Amino acid sequence: MQAQRLSAARGGYWIVDGFRLFRRNPPLLGFLVFGYWFLLLLIDMVPLIGPVAASLCVPALSVSVMNGCRAIDRGERTDLNLLLSGFRRHPRMLAALGGLNFVCWMVVLGIGAAIDGGTLTQALTSGQVLDANTLGDSRVQFAVLTTLLLMVPVLMAFWFAALLVAWDNCPPVKALFFSFIASWRNGRAFFGYGMGIMLLSGVLPGLLLGIAAAFSETLFSLAAAAFTVPLMLVFVPTLFASFYVSYRDVFELPPEAPVAETPAAPDEGNA
Repeated sequence: MQAQRLSAARGGYWIVDGFRLFRRNPPLLGFLVFGYWFLLLLIDMVPLIGPVAASLCVPALSVSVMNGCRAIDRGERTDLNLLLSGFRRHPRMLAALGGLNFVCWMVVLGIGAAIDGGTLTQALTSGQVLDANTLGDSRVQFAVLTTLLLMVPVLMAFWFAALLVAWDNCPPVKALFFSFIASWRNGRAFFGYGMGIMLLSGVLPGLLLGIAAAFSETLFSLAAAAFTVPLMLVFVPTLFASFYVSYRDVFELPPEAPVAETPAAPDEGNA
């Protein structure tokens, strides 16, 4: 399986193409994304086995969202049944992939916990915000740095893996290998993609909120509310759609590739 090597500019354009997909069918893509989250939260609430079961279902549910993106992209028929469509092809291999993902993240968090005594892991799993004194601890700082560095290869291995299993019939381990190599080959594209996400979700809103705060607290509150709703209803589905675009561009014909021209027929008068 050959992965295309794309430019940094093309990686940044994944977000633009993701928004174009979203704009073609906002209700469906919004339903799939928030249905994905709702089902995961529902499964996670099951006593004892909930967190593990949710991890096993993540690949199949993510494939469901990607199936919707592909159907929109190709102009195919869409319906609400797409929410469970990821469980129709290779559900056992996708569950195995989810299990591997769960184990990898447990190892990463375990290494971080061994460094700082579990402070960072507890904050990540409970949603707590670390205060300034805790962040100033050298052990916590080292745990954060180590965890971030270990997260990168895990993300690279799992970025395309679920779609390679569902759409290309790859066994889980082979899919992880191909995903890692494809991500490595496209480091520049992912850099551009990351910069685009940072700009749209962090830098630009932060700049505008800072300007609003300089005028009044009321204006800041209104601006914060105005950003939160579009961020959830537009940017998040667009981000999911951009995941699909990244797979399409890397494993299919890149959009900037020229279309081969049909040779012109010889001029009969000059024959």
